Order: sequence, then C-alpha cells, then structure tokens
Amino acid sequence: MNDRHIRKAAALHYDQAKSMAPRVVAKGKGFIAEQIIALAQQNDVPLYEDRNLANVLEALELEAQIPAELYRAVAEVLAFIYRLNGKL
Repeated sequence: MNDRHIRKAAALHYDQAKSMAPRVVAKGKGFIAEQIIALAQQNDVPLYEDRNLANVLEALELEAQIPAELYRAVAEVLAFIYRLNGKL
C-alpha cells in the first residue's frame, strides 16, 4: 500500500497554564492511528480530519510542542473543538 494512503493520526494536549503551545501526546500510522482514533471516540474526544496536518504532526517527536509554523493550523482545530463544546 502506498504510504500516502496509510491512515495517520495525532493527538494534541493544550494546557495554557503549563505551556505556550499544544504538545503532541500521541501519534502513529496504520494500526496505531486506528487505535488513537478508537480511543478518542470511546472517550468522546472530538476528531478533526486534516490529512496534511496529520502528516506534519505525525513527524514530530512525542511530547514536543508544535512549532510556530503550525500555530495557525492548530488554532483552526482548537476553534473547531471550542465550537463543538459550545454546542454540547
């Protein structure tokens, strides 16, 4: 299977009191990505699909803060989640 078609996933954690930027707390592709997604669904964690962002996040080290170049893209994810939480 072409690497372009392998599912990738990343999980971010953001605590404004502890860090300036979200951190990558889980990442993987294939089976690991499916497990990350399943765990998120089991715990009612909102999912946001962006293949390009997933590719970049999956390349980062675990526990790494996202780089400044990703602030805008991740801000869109956070805004999506905040909108969802406002509707719950």
